[in-house]
Amino acid sequence: MAAEYRDILFETPETAIAQVTLNRPAHLNAYTGRMCSDLVAALQEYVERDDLRCLIVTGAGRGFCSGGDVSGEDPDRPDYRAKQLGYAHEMRIGMHKVVLALHHIDKPVIAMINGAAVAGGLTLALACDLRISADTAKLGDTSGKFGLLPDEGGAWFFPRLMGLDRALKMSLLSEVYSAAQAFELGLVTEVVPAAALKARTFELARAMAKKAPLAVRLAKSMMRHGLSASLEHSLNDAALSVMIANPSEDVREGVSAFFAKREPEFRGR
Repeated sequence: MAAEYRDILFETPETAIAQVTLNRPAHLNAYTGRMCSDLVAALQEYVERDDLRCLIVTGAGRGFCSGGDVSGEDPDRPDYRAKQLGYAHEMRIGMHKVVLALHHIDKPVIAMINGAAVAGGLTLALACDLRISADTAKLGDTSGKFGLLPDEGGAWFFPRLMGLDRALKMSLLSEVYSAAQAFELGLVTEVVPAAALKARTFELARAMAKKAPLAVRLAKSMMRHGLSASLEHSLNDAALSVMIANPSEDVREGVSAFFAKREPEFRGR
């Protein structure tokens, strides 16, 4: 039975495709502790369901995610800050869990950036595999405006995608960029007209969902591991991974479909 969610929507709009929508539009989908718990549970549901092969993450209304909620209007928020190390504990059981869950998922995740993705909202998008942005979206790190830090994972993601100098400039000056600028900086994968955002994102999701699930998951894991591994370790990872992929029914189906000049039907085994 699917979990019950309050601050997000979890849907399966098409066969093999899931969509998670951050659902606090009045707050530009600023995240709360409850939203983080919902996201972790939804990501686990996606991982455990073999019928789902691609996940889209987006926001309700005119924003993707504006970072952590600083309005003070989170009724479910325990008073962690009254305790020693409470701020760290709050992060570790909240957005840190979300970012780590996204980072470790071995199935595709696409961020459909419909509006502002700033501070922790930008980090959330960067933790996804692909980021398709509306041309009207704004992206950047506004945490410094409040005297806050890129503490949701931004300090790890930003310099890796932008280079250290550009990451420092963005965070230390609290810069926010247009979608076109964000593309040039390496923060988004594609920029499309806002009216075409959903169509393009689903086009990519459908294409990924049709690929061989074993190969997709192993390829993603190999590339993730390879970012922090030596060439020798990466090649060893590849050698072990082919022991799973090459003997699979999917490979036999792929070869058979190629010679028969038809589309393969991969089943993930």
